[in-house]
Amino acid sequence: MPEPGAAPGLVDVAREWAAALADTKGVSLPPEELEGILLKVANDAIASSRAAQSAALQRFAALYSASPSGIALADRDGIIVEANDALGELLGCAPESLRGRTISGLAATERDATTLRIGLEDLNSPALTRFRERVLLQHAEDGQLWTDVTLAHLPGDAPGARYPVLMVSDANEVHLLQETLRHQNIHDALTGLPNASRFKTKLESALGTRAGGQIALIYLDIDGFKVINDGLGAGVGDQVLRGVASKLSAVFTPMHDGFVSRLSGDGFGILLHGKDIAPTEVIGLVERALEDLAEPIYLGGHGIGVSASAGIVVRSVTDGGPEELLRAAEIALHRAKEAGKAQWMLFDPELDARDRARYQLGAVIAGALENGEFSLIYQPTVKLAKPEELAAVNAGLRWNHPELGELDSDEFYPLAQTTGMTIPLGRWLLAESLAATSRWRSRFGPAAPDVCIRLPNRLAIDPDLVLLVKEQLDRHNLPAQALRLCTDRESVLDTRGEVLDSFAVLADLGAKLVLTVTGSADLELIPQHRLPVQHVILSGAVIDALADTPGDAADRHLGQLVTRARELGLRIGAEGVRHDEQAAKLKSLGVLAARGAFVAETATGDEVDELIGRHAD
Repeated sequence: MPEPGAAPGLVDVAREWAAALADTKGVSLPPEELEGILLKVANDAIASSRAAQSAALQRFAALYSASPSGIALADRDGIIVEANDALGELLGCAPESLRGRTISGLAATERDATTLRIGLEDLNSPALTRFRERVLLQHAEDGQLWTDVTLAHLPGDAPGARYPVLMVSDANEVHLLQETLRHQNIHDALTGLPNASRFKTKLESALGTRAGGQIALIYLDIDGFKVINDGLGAGVGDQVLRGVASKLSAVFTPMHDGFVSRLSGDGFGILLHGKDIAPTEVIGLVERALEDLAEPIYLGGHGIGVSASAGIVVRSVTDGGPEELLRAAEIALHRAKEAGKAQWMLFDPELDARDRARYQLGAVIAGALENGEFSLIYQPTVKLAKPEELAAVNAGLRWNHPELGELDSDEFYPLAQTTGMTIPLGRWLLAESLAATSRWRSRFGPAAPDVCIRLPNRLAIDPDLVLLVKEQLDRHNLPAQALRLCTDRESVLDTRGEVLDSFAVLADLGAKLVLTVTGSADLELIPQHRLPVQHVILSGAVIDALADTPGDAADRHLGQLVTRARELGLRIGAEGVRHDEQAAKLKSLGVLAARGAFVAETATGDEVDELIGRHAD
């Protein structure tokens, strides 16, 4: 007989199997007894299954209750039917208060609510088993809370039934830390402005926009910031930079999506982007910024104002890429610095083209020197009392460029100064000039003139100048008296080198030192610094005035210089003399020798040999 309480379905199964077993040959048990045995077996199996199911439910309940992550169980429509304590604690409310709310209704913003709704919809796809996202949920007391949420499905009690479950973990501290690190990665720690990396990204984004329009890029650099930093301390310098950042932001950020960035120590970049940006408007903003920066900032009892130089580029977003735009702004800034600082300069494509040609020229000086493209060019200096006698020959450099033709020294020496080629050029000039002097002495004997070399500033201040001169004199077996070295005010006053010491040693060796003089201030350098100078060369405006505006004033000025030079025991020469009348006037005032167009502008090696030969005869 079946056991009382057996499930009806199991009874039917038991009877079916009992009938089958009873019909088997050799089995003596009646069907009723077999049915009871089978029901007992089945009920034991069910009891075991129910125990396992109960244990599983207990484990789930324990996990649900004890989980540090917030969990919400929902019905098919996404309405919460149960929430654990962790979720209530995370959101600052009682878990019971969450029942009846939708999962998307927990979001703090409409954007995050939309994210959760999309996640629930995507879970209906068989290909997606979980949906993970970082969203802002509403906190009952603190407002908004960054969380990492996971949406998944749990199986229901009916075949194929699935119910959504929401799992939430606190990501607020992690998110804030990540945001802090991201901010530090793209912002300058001192001023809080975006850094150079962020500026470049912003520029690339502006140039890549499909909306078109105009873009303005401004490079701004503080003039002489090292004076502030070294004079008042780095702490004061940092405060000044913060003040500069604040003033620039106030001027530019309200205009045309203005974006201000700190690009380097004392360099700032400003980006403006809009449909109609006129150069005049940008210039007006820059001038206003420069005026604001000049207003003193009072720090530690010091009223500190700064001047700045700015390079400006205004063009269509379709004209060139970011590298080209950055380069153009930088060139304009350099031009503003070269023009005297404390001003702005608008990028000029024509000037840029000329500058590029100059820079290309400067870049190949080293190769040209190695390839023998340089040669000596001479200017003879004659005695004004005896024009048939040479007092000296000035040696200079000429570049025989294969494409541009003959280039004078003033066309390439400034470039050599920039590229570091002044020293090699000066060494070559000295070596070749002394080689020529040695040749003249062998050929013309006592009639051979001294050679005069004008030292480029970088060579004049070089600490190895004395050694270089001595080596070349010894190499060509020449006495130091055969060499005249000419310098100017700039080199004498340059604090980077040891010009005075070098000149003193060279004078002791016997070299004749010459100073170019353009006025009385230059002449007074000689007694002030005890320069061992034997010759002065009157040059520039003081000589030009004789030809351009002849009269008593020019004569008196020149006469005063000559008188003072005589008082100092100096021999007086002049350069840039154009014609015989000018030479005669100089002679009458006491000038002893001169060079210029009245004798010959320049002469090549062969021409100067011929000239020396005529004078020797």
